[in-house]
Formats: sequence, C-alpha cells, structure tokens
Amino acid sequence: MQEKINEIERQIDEAVKDVESSRTLQEIKMKFLGKTGKISELMKNMRDVPPEQRPSMGKVLNALRQWTEEKFGALEKRLKTIELKKKYADEKIDVTLPGRTTPDGAYHPNTLIINELVSVFAGMGFEVFEGPEIENDYYNFTALNTPADHPARDMQDTFYLSDELLLRTQTSAGQIRVMEKKSPPIKILSPGKVFRSDDDATHSPMFSQMEGLVVDKGITLCDLKGMLDEFARKIFGENVKTRLRPSYFPFTEPSVEVDVSCSECGGKGCRLCKGTGWIEVLGAGMVNRHVLEGCGIDPDIYTGFAFGMGVERIAMLKYGINNMKMLFESDTRFLKQFKG
Repeated sequence: MQEKINEIERQIDEAVKDVESSRTLQEIKMKFLGKTGKISELMKNMRDVPPEQRPSMGKVLNALRQWTEEKFGALEKRLKTIELKKKYADEKIDVTLPGRTTPDGAYHPNTLIINELVSVFAGMGFEVFEGPEIENDYYNFTALNTPADHPARDMQDTFYLSDELLLRTQTSAGQIRVMEKKSPPIKILSPGKVFRSDDDATHSPMFSQMEGLVVDKGITLCDLKGMLDEFARKIFGENVKTRLRPSYFPFTEPSVEVDVSCSECGGKGCRLCKGTGWIEVLGAGMVNRHVLEGCGIDPDIYTGFAFGMGVERIAMLKYGINNMKMLFESDTRFLKQFKG
C-alpha cells in the first residue's frame, strides 16, 4: 500500500510540473481526487483491508488526501493570480489613444417623408391616428362602400388571413374607426403600412400610405383643392401647381386623381412626366354619403373629403428615386445619401 501511495505522489508531482492554467490543473485534480480518481479508489478499497489494519491505513490515506488537496490548492491560487494579472494586462486601456468614433446614422427616406407630411398637415390642424395592420373585412371594404359583390374589390389583390381577417390594403379603414367613435368636426391623418399582392419596379407587396380625412359642416371640393395646393407647395416647392382629374373610388363621390406639375421640367414635358408635364401623386374625393351614414353621421348636415397617398411614391418623386425596391433593400450606400 505504501508503494501505491509513493507512486501516486510521484505521479502528482510529475503531472503538475509544467501546468500553466487553472483549467488544466482542475482536470489533473479530478484524475486523483474525483469520484473515480486514484486516491478515491484507494479509499474505496479500505473495505478489503483487515479490520485491525484499517485505523493505521485510514490515517495514511487521509494524510495523502490532505497533502494532495493542499498541493493543488496552492497551485490553483498561484495560477489564478497569474491569470488575473494577464487578464488585467490584456484589458488595459490606454486613455491617451484617440477614441473610436461611430458614424452618425441617417433617417430612411420613408421616415423623412412621413415626418415632413405629418409636420405639414399638423400645421393645418390635423391629428394623427394609427389603425391596426391586421384588419377585418368590414372596416377594410364593407364600411367603405365596398360590399362582398362589389367589382372594386378586384382592384386590390388582398392577403386574407381568414374569411374575415386580412392584412389591410389601405389606411382608409382608419377613417371608419375614427368616425364611429368621434363626432364632427374631424380632421385626422393616418399613416401606416398596407399590403397588396403586387410586385414590380414601382409597386411592392408592402408599402406605406398616408390617409387624410376632414368632416365638418360646409366642407366642399374647394377646401380639398386648397389643402392639396398647400401640401404640394410645402413638399415639392413653391412653384408647383396641382390639378384634379375625375376618377372613381367607392368610398368617395365625386372622386379625383391629383397631379402635380413636374418639378423636373417645370411642366414643359420630360422623361420623368412622360411628356405630359404632370405627375400623379394621390387619390382623393368627397366622402360618400353611404360611408357617412354607416358611421352614424348625417350627410345632410356634414360633408367631408378624404385623400390617400403612397409614401414611397412621394419619396421617389421628391428624391429622384427610379426604383421602389431601393427603399426596401437596406443598402447603406443608398441610405447614407439622405444623411442631413
């Protein structure tokens, strides 16, 4: 037994001779003091020692275990001190070196346009309302004078989540939610994401809209024209003009398409405006009587107008962007151009 003890002591001395890390030391320690370690095995073999020899043998083994634990403890303390000094040296900071600068970011063109539009219309007394992106069929279509059999539903390729729920195709749904809860006068602006199954250079399956609604006594198409003139001057420049063309939307009557004079050629005709001198920017019109009635508003007392524009389209026109997909690709080379 004494020979085994002497051999174990020799093995321990040999094993820790060149150890350089506390992790390696711990692995060596387990080989001798772990549950299946060599010293632990000797302690288990005590049951095979004659009873009269067990006290003396136990004393010897306990002394071996104590010597081993003290040896590993001293080595571990020394190695951890060395490792801690090395860690401090590696993490040392030279405060005299120049600091690392982080380049300033830039707002996305969509954010810039939304902020600008909100600022323009807030100056005209509009409040901001944000509706849900997951909408039900009633608010997205039926309440906007577009029942289930209405052909205008074919104008929009809709992402349906169920028979009743869908990803909203227009922020116009927010108009209904506001008119149901609030009595005139109403003057709200509703920005948000909308979704349609459409994808090419000028269309995206997800894009942003900005919807506006005004309901009060004596509201006319002239009020709409005057407001749009102010909007166009603030966004595209003081010399920009607007024009209204007859159109159709189920929730407005009469309905109009709104054009602005081309800022590139001043209305003379160029490639951007396809030689017409005008560029379409949004759709608008007087709120349909049926829509007002459905929201509990008397159309014989109150009238209103509504308008809706694509934020990406306004951004493309204002900043000269020729492909809508650039607004969704997160290319920093493109985005950093809009840094103020």
